[in-house]
Amino acid sequence: MQDFVNKIVSWYEKNHRQLPWRETHDPYRIWLSEIILQQTRVEQGRPYYEQFTTEHPNIQSLAEANEESILRLWQGLGYYSRARNLHKCAKTVMAEHGGHFPKKFEDLKKLPGIGPYTAAAIASFAFGEKVACVDGNVYRLLSRFFGISDDIASPKGQKVFFEKAQSLIPSDRPDLFNQATMEMGAMVCTPKKPNCMYCPLQAGCFAFEHNKQEELPVKTKKVKVKKRYLHYLIIKHEGEVLMKKRDTKGIWAGLYDFPLIEGKEAIVDFDDLLENTPNFNGGKFLLGQISQQYKHVLTHQQLFVRFFEISTKNQAAFQQVKEAFQSHSFPLEETMGIPKPILIDQYLKEHQLEGVE
Repeated sequence: MQDFVNKIVSWYEKNHRQLPWRETHDPYRIWLSEIILQQTRVEQGRPYYEQFTTEHPNIQSLAEANEESILRLWQGLGYYSRARNLHKCAKTVMAEHGGHFPKKFEDLKKLPGIGPYTAAAIASFAFGEKVACVDGNVYRLLSRFFGISDDIASPKGQKVFFEKAQSLIPSDRPDLFNQATMEMGAMVCTPKKPNCMYCPLQAGCFAFEHNKQEELPVKTKKVKVKKRYLHYLIIKHEGEVLMKKRDTKGIWAGLYDFPLIEGKEAIVDFDDLLENTPNFNGGKFLLGQISQQYKHVLTHQQLFVRFFEISTKNQAAFQQVKEAFQSHSFPLEETMGIPKPILIDQYLKEHQLEGVE
């Protein structure tokens, strides 16, 4: 086992990527990076980390910010519950811990939005606690090297992997070992086409010896993907447009989008759309552009989205639709500063709406 530890740490010291959150022991910045990098590639997450640390250099600044400003910074990362939990956790640390993160793994797990992996990362990287960080990269590395076939999606399997990692972690620099196992999984022992020829662990690797790289790790939990057809109405009147804040549950919770008609299939005709729209007097509205259909893939859903640009000069008709959709009117030039799903943000940038740039 010591040979495994020595080889992986030696490889890491020579080959690891230079990343800003690895250059600090500040628990705030380590926590921030770990939340951002959940379900997110490093190259995508890094600019967000830099934006957050510039805008909110410490936990007090983040706790005192309003939620909409945090969602706006988060825009494009997806999984927006992470952003809301980020804010909630910052407030909790300020209110209940005097602005200082707890130092122990078990105490960190009690904070909002912090699970076992994130708690281990903070405890290890910031405070040097001897606790294993087991993420997807580590599951893959340990499963292949040791030939562990327990299901990583099951609580039992996760316990097996944590105990295995915990048995390997050295008392001296546990943070270095944790960084090394995660980096090896990310850079060498990759999900597809692992770079076995350059792996320092090749000689003792079960998967390499038995040609089981594609079979390990085992993950039997399958996600059922739901198809949804979303039709957005971009309703304009004298320099204003209607937008609505989404509920606090479901996709894009707490963000703003346009009045929405969801159907069982794609609608391409404006008259067909009107049949599905409550309190909508089509005669007082002028149809502008109908967009192409956009496909947006989420973990559990495939979204097929189309935008209908509509305008009216009739104040009463505009007000009627505003009330029907329980929406708010915003000046067109303000829409770019409102937190919204990345799909809508991209549409607004690509299609100027009378002053929207």
